[in-house]
Amino acid sequence: MGKSYKIVVEKGFDGYLVAEVPEFPGCYTQAKTMKELMYNAKEAIELYLESEKELKRRPQKRFLGIKEVVINA
Repeated sequence: MGKSYKIVVEKGFDGYLVAEVPEFPGCYTQAKTMKELMYNAKEAIELYLESEKELKRRPQKRFLGIKEVVINA
């Protein structure tokens, strides 16, 4: 079984869906549909890991999590 990675998905101002892989700095992709975005995100992660392997580096994991802040307004 493969390793799983979390992605953050947002809708851009232009209507495209944008995915960020917080675990890997600079690893982003975009698409018009969620199905296409998930495919692109998988490909982006694979390419990121491949480039790190070629450079003989281990990916630096920096992502800690997402927290919620409550504001009394």
